[in-house]
Amino acid sequence: MFAIYTHVIYTSYMSTKYAPLIKALRLGRSLSQSEVAEKLDLSRQSYMAIERGSRELTLPEAKKLQELYGISLEELANATIPNYEKFKQMILAVLQTIATHRDGKMPKTKLAKLVYLSDFAWYYNKLESMSGMQYIHRTFGPVADPYFRALDELEQEGKITIENKNEMLLVGLGKGVANKKLNHIGADEQKLISKITEKWKDVRTQEIINFTHEQLPYKLCAPDEVIPYELITQEDPEHVY
Repeated sequence: MFAIYTHVIYTSYMSTKYAPLIKALRLGRSLSQSEVAEKLDLSRQSYMAIERGSRELTLPEAKKLQELYGISLEELANATIPNYEKFKQMILAVLQTIATHRDGKMPKTKLAKLVYLSDFAWYYNKLESMSGMQYIHRTFGPVADPYFRALDELEQEGKITIENKNEMLLVGLGKGVANKKLNHIGADEQKLISKITEKWKDVRTQEIINFTHEQLPYKLCAPDEVIPYELITQEDPEHVY
């Protein structure tokens, strides 16, 4: 029975979705990559690949991390599974909030930041993200990997419109979507998205970019790295969104 259980746990490590958690645990203990690599009997390069999600953990390595951080194998294995359809509805929820404001449109970059803030603020309060999406450290701020694909799909489905105005891409809702029920998002989740959107709707895009750049999750990560949700729990309450 133990052998079967061990195989199930090990198989779950063959996914790289635990990478953000491993990085967050290291940063929480103020350990360097070299220090953790030494404890795992790995080169720093091999350990860096684990944090990037490009190298899988072996079961012996996972057990060493368990001892190092006092975390169970189950916790390491049960990383959040992304909910892509819910992520798309989060985009719609932001746009529904501003549907009657001015022309009901928002710059694409600003929209990405509001979705990010909603996901991480939910984690701050609930210790789980809304969508489970991985957000990447980009030059213009944190953005979910499938964000641009989601916009393309929503536009093709007629749920949003995208127009180029003065070299700025503006996103708005498609016809009949303003009052459409979003079945993947709970009432409390939609309330938080609306609260965050209301706070930032009249603020210039550059200001919200600057805000997210100064948050701990972004500042502690290198370019093109996945930003661990866990880092937001170390942020000052007034700087969560």
